[in-house]
Amino acid sequence: MDTDVAPRLGGWQQTWRLVAAAALGIPFWVSTGAALPRGCAADTCSWLVTGDPLVALGCLAALLWRRRFPLAVAMAVAIASGVSTLAVGAALLTLCSFSTRRRPVEIGVVALVYVAASQLTLVLYPIETPPGSLALQLALPALSAGIAVAMGVAIGARRVEVRSLRERAESAEREQTARAAQARALERNRIAREMHDVLAHRISLVAMQAGVLDHRDNLTPEENRTLIRGIADGSHQALEELRDVLGVLRADPGRPEPPQPSLDRIPELVADARASGLDVTLTTTVTGEPSDVVGRTCYRVIQEGLTNAAKHAPGAHVHITVEGTAGDELHVRVHNSRAATTTTQPPASGFGLLGLAERVTLAGGRLSHHPASDGGYVLTAHLPLPNHDHNHNHDHHHEKRS
Repeated sequence: MDTDVAPRLGGWQQTWRLVAAAALGIPFWVSTGAALPRGCAADTCSWLVTGDPLVALGCLAALLWRRRFPLAVAMAVAIASGVSTLAVGAALLTLCSFSTRRRPVEIGVVALVYVAASQLTLVLYPIETPPGSLALQLALPALSAGIAVAMGVAIGARRVEVRSLRERAESAEREQTARAAQARALERNRIAREMHDVLAHRISLVAMQAGVLDHRDNLTPEENRTLIRGIADGSHQALEELRDVLGVLRADPGRPEPPQPSLDRIPELVADARASGLDVTLTTTVTGEPSDVVGRTCYRVIQEGLTNAAKHAPGAHVHITVEGTAGDELHVRVHNSRAATTTTQPPASGFGLLGLAERVTLAGGRLSHHPASDGGYVLTAHLPLPNHDHNHNHDHHHEKRS
């Protein structure tokens, strides 16, 4: 494909170019008639007023195809300008248009043909020329051809520059659109992750408590009141946390987000799960202080494990192990046994483990999950736990079975 092809011209743009070509040829035609002997134009030199205008008209018609067949039209009009001084304007316009392609060899050939053809006028018309005027006879056509070529090359260079700027602007617009789409996708993922973190855990516990009420008829009034109160409290907490998330999402981007949960809030998370009826045991042996990102990721791993246990293994025992040494890794393991009761499975979001794997990877860790040999399920995460000199090392061990 020719990258120098000019854009298509509209009707008005084509018309004024043809008019300009015709007007440009008139001075050459008039000057030729003035140089003829008196009475010659009406007698032996009648070609000037008959054939000359007809050839010029044909050249103007050929200009309409100069962009489809540039070399053929340029050569034909250049040759025809040798037998029609009125067609010189069409020849110069064609040469200018052809030069916008910026192909030096082809431009040189067409310009040479135009200059050579201009000498046919002296053969066609009996114009007396002074001795030694050959250089002047060649110089005038060469000068006009040079001006036409220079204008054409400049126009071609400008077209290339404009096309380059347009392509650059279109490329920048495409990149901006892609960045905007990526930003929207990231924001949707962030909203989905926040919603999942906030709602999935609470709603799973509420669903588990409601399932107990639905499937057990032997509960005492006190146990019924406890479960109903747990459902009410869990629903209220879910609404409060949802309100907090929506407040952050609607707030000014410069506004800092509320503190995120970390490793020190895991006992509170486990106690909350126990209060909702889950059978949970927590064992922690951690030496060193993890970073905020690692601590928050550890919290989310345990939260996701408890959520899935409440959803898919009601009545199962859940054992959580958190252990790690500074300079090594922090190992998080959530194991739930086989479900003790069978209930209707709540709808799954499909985002939990997928989003959790992304969190763990961003924190520099690894996540694995698979069925256990006892019919339960195991969720494991390995997170980095670097040894920071400025952090004081501390050990804390907590083990409890309910």
